[in-house]
Amino acid sequence: MVSYAQLWQVDPAVWRSAGASWARLAVSVGRRAAELGAVAGRVADGWRGAAGSAAGGHVRGLREPLDAARLAFVETDQVLSGFASALVRARGMLAAAVAAAAPAHVEIDRSGRTAPDVTVTGIDRVAALRAADRVGAGIAAALAAASAADEAAAADLARLGAAAAAGWPVVPPRVVPPLGAPPGAVRLWWSRLTDAERRWLLVHQPTVFGRLDGVPVAARDQANRSLLAAQRADLMQQRAEAVRTAMPRHGAVAASHRLVGLMSGIDAVDARLASEHGERAYLVGLSTGGYGRLVLAVGDPDEADNVLTYVPGMTADLTGVRDDLGRVEALAARAAAVDPTQRTSTVLWLDYDAPSFLDEAMTAGKAREAAPGLHRFAEGLRATHEGPPAQHAVLGHSYGSLTVGTTVRTQGLAADDLIFVGSPGVGADRAADLGVPPDRVWASTASDDPIGYLAPGWKEPFARLGEAVAGPFWMERRPHPNEDLWFGRNPTSPSFGAQVFTGDPHGHSGYWRTDNDALTDIARIALGPEHQSLVE
Repeated sequence: MVSYAQLWQVDPAVWRSAGASWARLAVSVGRRAAELGAVAGRVADGWRGAAGSAAGGHVRGLREPLDAARLAFVETDQVLSGFASALVRARGMLAAAVAAAAPAHVEIDRSGRTAPDVTVTGIDRVAALRAADRVGAGIAAALAAASAADEAAAADLARLGAAAAAGWPVVPPRVVPPLGAPPGAVRLWWSRLTDAERRWLLVHQPTVFGRLDGVPVAARDQANRSLLAAQRADLMQQRAEAVRTAMPRHGAVAASHRLVGLMSGIDAVDARLASEHGERAYLVGLSTGGYGRLVLAVGDPDEADNVLTYVPGMTADLTGVRDDLGRVEALAARAAAVDPTQRTSTVLWLDYDAPSFLDEAMTAGKAREAAPGLHRFAEGLRATHEGPPAQHAVLGHSYGSLTVGTTVRTQGLAADDLIFVGSPGVGADRAADLGVPPDRVWASTASDDPIGYLAPGWKEPFARLGEAVAGPFWMERRPHPNEDLWFGRNPTSPSFGAQVFTGDPHGHSGYWRTDNDALTDIARIALGPEHQSLVE
């Protein structure tokens, strides 16, 4: 049992740093494994016959334990980082209990025992005893949370140690789920595998199971991290090829620009994965086709009390992902500040081809294409969650709000709350048509966000946008936001029926600014009904 003094003295950052060290070791081991793979390839190319085949097989056999060890090192990082986060929450619970002691005239001794403050006169002794019991219960809950986290981490590390002693065995599974199996069926199949079978799948087929909804997020993170170095190397090779070949000048420049942008995006993702600040990041999916896609969680959604999935809008892609990474980071930090005792995971879902140009954003085509994937992803989060069901909220910004609304209407969406900010319309005219109670549909559009003035006619949006840039006095003479927008009723309109919250006027992209009340309100919505009553 963790003691009162131990919880006060522990430094969670030490455990977070220890986890990051294991993650760095996993990267180094991955490089060595890749080098062995290259050696095996050269052996196969230059040494024919039975002896060459045997030599190549031996070298490939050396790689498999390294790949398995790398996965174990990433899992060790997950365990230690999760333990650090649990200690942060337990310390927050302890601090809250201790802070309540003095106003209630309660003393706390060095071991955490509570009693009424005998030096205070004229107080109700019965009330003081009850207050001491309440503070004592808060302290006990904090110590119990820390102890449970300590026991769970110790058990996970013991399991990893036993696997290491056995040489990280890998065994091919006897069955795999059929193509297109629903996430719930995938989760059931995964739960019946042995550790050795799971390890084999993540070593030998990371591209398949790193993206499969229904596989736990921690396993997907292990698989997808193992692919990063190869994805970067492939982009570098493509760029060199584009420069080398006799492509037309403009084609070479465009291809090179896209590839440089993708490499920059991977660098941004890599930096966040390696960061020791804030909650640990989980790489749930990454692809470099086109302009790239990314699914990244801040905190493990499978272990969280609350999950907030953010769907960005027009121009969002891997090449410019830094801003969107900053947004999920800001949401996670604000949720932790509002309630440090709850586990909240924020997820960037950029697993669709968002519109790149205005002509694409003027139709719902991209939203319809995205809907099946978003539906399946949300179902997967429900299926893989551990313990009591989490509170799930889905946030759509700009065109992303249409993507969320379209998913709800055409596929269904596993969410308790829907949040629309800076929306051009969500494809529905009433909150009641979105599959959740209207009082769990939320909307906000800043007073200076031009998107609130995009009417459905094809000429008026451009006329109004022209007014927006025509002169410095437009803000003083702008019209009221339209009730009907490009993709339906304005979700902030009273006739739509959503819960409307306000924020500061920071334009179309300012909802995540740390000085914007909208950021706090989004965090409160994500934290569930207990905090939603404070949304303004």
